[in-house]
Amino acid sequence: MIKKLIVIALLLSPVSVFAQVASATRGGGLGLSVGVEYSNFRPDWGPTRLQGITVFADADHLFLEKLGVEGEARWLDFNKPQNETEDHYLVGPRYRLLRYHGLSVYGKFLLGGGFITYPGGIGSGSYFAYAPGASVQYRLNHRWSVRGDYEYQFWPSAPGIVFTFPRPSNGLTPSGFSGGVSYRIF
Repeated sequence: MIKKLIVIALLLSPVSVFAQVASATRGGGLGLSVGVEYSNFRPDWGPTRLQGITVFADADHLFLEKLGVEGEARWLDFNKPQNETEDHYLVGPRYRLLRYHGLSVYGKFLLGGGFITYPGGIGSGSYFAYAPGASVQYRLNHRWSVRGDYEYQFWPSAPGIVFTFPRPSNGLTPSGFSGGVSYRIF
């Protein structure tokens, strides 16, 4: 009789592991957030700054707990000094460096394309771009967060010599700040 009870207990013990009714914690799975930011960027020349809007999406916990992916589209065409505009379409990994309560700090490295309409109507172009950067995000509640972001972009094949003469051209290096809100879908 005791042997039968032990065998029955051993056979039913794996079933009892899954008997919890509700999850004890929130999180642990894939997280997807979308958001919008106001952006203010410095082109490589002149005293003016380009301003515009950015939309982004973040997917977190894809492979590791701290590793995720960010994609963004930025249109810098609010003030258009001398009809200059820039558009950026970038995607790449982001890594959470620090978390303290609702505050998170991320490092990122994005790749994609940069599109420019040069000032004074001298032309336009599209170029490969890569952008290391960092973002700080503060979670207001489970769904909403505020965020600040900095990027330093490299457009190595852009003809920057026209605007950097007499210095040699290493392409263009726009950089700037963005700030906005995000909404966590799941």
